[in-house]
Amino acid sequence: MNQSRGREALEGLKVVDFGWFVAGPMMTKFLADNGATVVLVEGGLSKVQALRTGSPFKDKKPGVNRSGYFAMYASGKYSITLNLSHPRGLDIAMRLVAWADVVAESFRPGVMKELGLDYDRLKTVNPSVIMVSSTNQGQTGPQARQPGVGTQLVSLAGFTEITGWPDRVPAQPFGAYTDVIAPRFGVVAILAALDYRRRTGKGQYIDLSQYEAGIQFLAPAALDYSVNGRVLKRAGNECPYACPHNVYPCVGEDRWCAIAVFSDQEWQELCRLMERPELGQDPKFSTLGSRKQSEEYLDQIIGSWTRSHRAEELMDKLQSAGIAAGVVSNGRDLREDSQLKYRHHFWVIDHPEMGPHSYDGPPYLLSKTPASVKRSAPCLGEHNEFVCREFLEMSDEEFLDLIETGVFD
Repeated sequence: MNQSRGREALEGLKVVDFGWFVAGPMMTKFLADNGATVVLVEGGLSKVQALRTGSPFKDKKPGVNRSGYFAMYASGKYSITLNLSHPRGLDIAMRLVAWADVVAESFRPGVMKELGLDYDRLKTVNPSVIMVSSTNQGQTGPQARQPGVGTQLVSLAGFTEITGWPDRVPAQPFGAYTDVIAPRFGVVAILAALDYRRRTGKGQYIDLSQYEAGIQFLAPAALDYSVNGRVLKRAGNECPYACPHNVYPCVGEDRWCAIAVFSDQEWQELCRLMERPELGQDPKFSTLGSRKQSEEYLDQIIGSWTRSHRAEELMDKLQSAGIAAGVVSNGRDLREDSQLKYRHHFWVIDHPEMGPHSYDGPPYLLSKTPASVKRSAPCLGEHNEFVCREFLEMSDEEFLDLIETGVFD
């Protein structure tokens, strides 16, 4: 890693990315946003990276270079396609490892060893390399080799059990939720390993369990069981510390506003805004405990009031009165949100096949070394020549010879 101070925090850091699905690619995207040079190693058309086949596709036309899903987690990376079952393909992969500071992968345990790319092998060409493996349940333990993806892991980790209503079957959270939790922990672990290497010159292996990362987000429930023996159950939109506490219908198709009343004073303010002073004076609703006993009835009253208001108008009015409220946003709302626009959250970058495309930017601002979305997601194998020539310093003859062998798949 170049130790000179760069414009971005991780400028000079070199990463080889064997990531698959979301958890691995998302982790390395964070590194790329902060200036790291990230080379994404993919199979070619014979083994397309799974995310490239995921919808939505630009203009609803499927294609390996048209997936918005892939684009989200591959911006700023270079793509090289390698046939890793070909000896020379594996040789190029090992040369990339020798070039790199960090190697990331997210296959099930054992796959990298089968490919000849396990940590012990990588160390033979780069003793100081840092390798991070992001898997469902880690590399060790009786369930370590159980195959699966995040959509199953959310249930194993406990999220499905607490999502939904108590009188209905569990409702799985949207998407592979643990896939978007684990990368944050992975980045922190990589930075810790880089700091250790800076002080000692030694690399190390990071075994990241997406299962265990997910459980971190259920720590209050785990603590409540440990201390009180209570098992958290599905509660719909209810909250033990607030009432009313729900989402309420508003003017328009599928428009909603979330409202949460945490104190008796807020309850009085809500009654005033609804122009229902009799509710504020009714002893049946004077305390949190009494309101909880009539929660369904109160939800009906509030819902009748909110139906004649726009969600945005309602949110502003309630917030001004000191009551927690928020529009239940959809994708269009996010793109039009003034706060997100002000902070330049969305980056529109031209893509060779999709044209102008929107990317999520980093959710933080570093005052000295601001991160950025530098390039669009790469087309499949877009940088085969660039990576070989610029990073591996191949000659023209060697690169052309590799093309003829079919090593770029």
